[in-house]
Amino acid sequence: MNQNKFTNANNRREDQNRVNWQIRVPQVRVVRDEEQLGIMPTDQARKLAMDEGLDLVEIAPTAKPPVCRIMDYGRFKYEQNIKKKEASKKQRESQVQLKEIRLRPAIQEHDIETKLNQAKKFLEEKCKVQFNLIFKGFREMNNKEQGHTVMRKIVEQIQQVAIIEKSPSMEGNRIICIVSPKVS
Repeated sequence: MNQNKFTNANNRREDQNRVNWQIRVPQVRVVRDEEQLGIMPTDQARKLAMDEGLDLVEIAPTAKPPVCRIMDYGRFKYEQNIKKKEASKKQRESQVQLKEIRLRPAIQEHDIETKLNQAKKFLEEKCKVQFNLIFKGFREMNNKEQGHTVMRKIVEQIQQVAIIEKSPSMEGNRIICIVSPKVS
């Protein structure tokens, strides 16, 4: 258990770059903007960075000698966080969600319209929609045709705004149909 604490702490340190006094090697290769200043003692590189009001940041710790850049570390971290947030935002936008709408065989016409309007709203948001028509009890299972007619009505009306990805099929005690938004 204690070993996990140390491992997590080490992983955290690896994610972060060493800055200024955290750099403990005797010599480093120094880079400023796109210009290479060469190999110099760490103290001299640190003093050079501080004279400019910037930080000495280790960017390649495994190189021999380690490569350090003179830069504003606070600004660097800020820009990294912004890039990370944008990447996760794009990833969330690209994921397609599956929304579920549940139905019963004895549903009324107005309720079907309400469920269809809800499905159309989901399709406008670029989500897939799964219609589940659930049979409960012995009597509903014996009158499966009633459920099939309800599902046929839904498919006929939703075809105008969606693509039928999986046509209605019986799976256990339910009829399942999946539709996806039409590509504009």
